Amino acid sequence: MPETDPMETTYLGAIREALQEEMRSDDTVFLLGEDIAAYGGAFKVTEGFLEEFGPDRVIDTPISEAAIVGAAIGAAHMGLKPVAEMQFIDFIAPAFDMIVNFAAKSRYRTGIGAGLVIRGPCGAGSRSGPFHSQSVESYFANVAGLKMVIPARAYDAKGLLRAAIRDPDPVLFFEHKFLYRRVKEHLPKDEEVLVPLGEARVHREGSDLTIVTYGAMVYKSADAADRIAEEDGSEAEVLDLRSLRPLDTAAIVESVKRTGRLLIVHEAPGFGGFAGEITAQVCEQAFEWLDAPIRRVTAIDTPVPYAPTLEDYYLPGEDDIVAAARWLLAY
Repeated sequence: MPETDPMETTYLGAIREALQEEMRSDDTVFLLGEDIAAYGGAFKVTEGFLEEFGPDRVIDTPISEAAIVGAAIGAAHMGLKPVAEMQFIDFIAPAFDMIVNFAAKSRYRTGIGAGLVIRGPCGAGSRSGPFHSQSVESYFANVAGLKMVIPARAYDAKGLLRAAIRDPDPVLFFEHKFLYRRVKEHLPKDEEVLVPLGEARVHREGSDLTIVTYGAMVYKSADAADRIAEEDGSEAEVLDLRSLRPLDTAAIVESVKRTGRLLIVHEAPGFGGFAGEITAQVCEQAFEWLDAPIRRVTAIDTPVPYAPTLEDYYLPGEDDIVAAARWLLAY
């Protein structure tokens, strides 16, 4: 077994470590974003980076997401490896044109990939209101040329970010802010933590139902699966996608073929959400193995509320997942 650090590393700390280690080993890696240098970032991910790496590699930018991403694309074309931070992932919207019409098309148009990472905090649950709590992955799901990553645990946050920085094409790296300081684990000290993009992970094994999910919903799904096992005796498998593009369809299909039932859980609203693509993939590749209709548990189709009681109602909860799973198991 590899030696582990005596202190557990948080999800946020794992992201810090990934950035530090890549910057120390490769001087073409640099960071740019709003308040990331002198202030250390809104969530203190880059605290101390300015002192270690200097103002040429940790760059405070104006409040212009389009300019941040545009500068990152240009730097990538010149052989650098930029990591651009969106202070909240909601503000990726002003950079949408730069991302989908320039970064994503770069290799196809010119033969030169735009090797950059755009990272930032996503998701609800922290009472941050409709402009700081969104899950935006479906905005980009239809864009060829982009990769998308949403880790659920600290090990994957570190390993996937390092892989994303090394990737020759643009990667959107979504970090669920609710997990920043809540999720902790021991990370290896004497080996490189590197997780390939596009490979799902079995978070909980099971034989009666497949729950496909990602991000913070991995933990709610696992709690629901434990409850079903304790109260009903059925075992649900929880598959953490980790990457949405490339999507590990083979892992999803393999699990569904074993269990015969599929429940998809994600935090974004259901209409037009990523669950629709997963459903289509399974219907095309494993329809004959299904013993019940596919169900999904998602947020409701409204903006994210600010009031705690309303936000709790908006978000998929453990009870919602348990109810949907029991319906499938009884079908």
